[in-house]
Amino acid sequence: MAVAVKECLELQLIEVEMLLSMFPKKGEVNLDEDAVPSVQRYLRNTDGALPPQLEYSVTIDVGEAKVKVELQVLLPRTYPHVAPQLFARSDALHRQQQLELNTHLASHMSSLDSGELCICEAVQWLKDNSLPYLENSKISSESASEKVAVVKKTLRRMWIYSHHIYRQELRKKIFDCAKKLNLTGFCLTGKPGVICVEGLREHCEEFWRVIRYPNWKHISCKHVENIETEGSVNDLRLFHAFEDLQFQAHGDYGLRNDYHMDLGQFLEFLKQHQSGHIFQILFDVEGKLSDK
Repeated sequence: MAVAVKECLELQLIEVEMLLSMFPKKGEVNLDEDAVPSVQRYLRNTDGALPPQLEYSVTIDVGEAKVKVELQVLLPRTYPHVAPQLFARSDALHRQQQLELNTHLASHMSSLDSGELCICEAVQWLKDNSLPYLENSKISSESASEKVAVVKKTLRRMWIYSHHIYRQELRKKIFDCAKKLNLTGFCLTGKPGVICVEGLREHCEEFWRVIRYPNWKHISCKHVENIETEGSVNDLRLFHAFEDLQFQAHGDYGLRNDYHMDLGQFLEFLKQHQSGHIFQILFDVEGKLSDK
């Protein structure tokens, strides 16, 4: 066994020397500084411990653009009588292209005569055959970039009207849901009750489903605004948080039918948030501020 390993290691060193002459630039063949000396020490004294398996990489320039493909090599001590472990990789390749390249490399290597040195052959095969994979990867990247560029998001703003909003558990449900879905806007408590939510369209739709059921008799979505953007929907928001909106009220709180919010203050609030036109949509009357 020792004699067979000795012969194999001698052949491995010869092949490393060939690769170093083919790729003389620094970094083209990358191996541990002690890798070759440890094999040489063993060859001088085969009674000692076996050296670590030779492991190195070869960097190959492919095509006119000189895209770098790296061949990683791990040699069993009885290589070339046992097949080497090879893996080709490149930053320019996606995972699928890299998998296909290595599958075809392995197929080619298995077609060679066993017992022969074959790392130089693997290097040459990669040099001759990697370009189509690299070009396909570039096309895929450009296609993906184009798809990303045209993806648009929709900010939705929903204006919801209720005859009244009083119950503490209902208000808690509204605020918890808005926070969970990253929605901004407000909840105007009292009579009437108004909710505005804005955020991603799907989040607003989920909010509406959650607060609408179980059946809430006096609630309706009066108006919906949709704004498409290729940027961030946050840039389109009119509100920076979800506010608990309460204004001066008149009437007896104990008699809820008489407890009305000051809609003049509410109209002023809407105008401050570029939404004065919503007042007429909510209440079917034109909003006017009193002179001060």
